[in-house]
Formats: sequence, C-alpha cells, structure tokens
Amino acid sequence: MNIQAVIERKLASDINALHLDVVNESNNHNVPAGSESHFKVVLVSEDFSGKPLLARHRMVNKILEEELQGKIHALALHTYTQAEWQDAFGTAPLSPPCLGGGK
Repeated sequence: MNIQAVIERKLASDINALHLDVVNESNNHNVPAGSESHFKVVLVSEDFSGKPLLARHRMVNKILEEELQGKIHALALHTYTQAEWQDAFGTAPLSPPCLGGGK
C-alpha cells in the first residue's frame, strides 16, 4: 500500500471525517520522480469542534506518528470544523513552495 493510501486509511478510521482529501505534492518539490514524501491533508470533522489549531494538528500527527518518523518529509494540514469549512467556501489554501530542504 502506498503512503498516500495509508494516510487516507488511518485518518478515515480514527477521525469522523465529513471531508478528507490527501494530496501527494511531492512532484512540486526537489525529490526523485514517484516520491511520496510531501503531502497536503484537508480534513473536515466535528471532532475538531472547540479545539485550537495546535490540538487539531497534534491529533493528526499522533495518528500518523509512524509515517512521520521517516516516510513523510512534509505534511501540510488544513483542519476545519464543518462551519469553518463552509465559511471558507469549501476551499483550502495552497501549500507554500518548497525551499529545497537543506539548500
């Protein structure tokens, strides 16, 4: 199973998602073709209700703890409640461009 599928499966099973979108953005970065190291996750859930942004990100990071130990280099998280998602018109901001890692 590829890393993107693992991320999707783990988040879908541990968080009551109203919307889940996992995008492999590795091709936008200075990595070999076919890499799975840079991801954007857009996650809408009422599990985030009343939680500050940091707590939401910690929830996701805990679920993906194993993958973050080495398989994932960058993880852009966009976490919303349903009301926040509707206020944003169902869109998430673009991830920033890669600065080249150690360059």
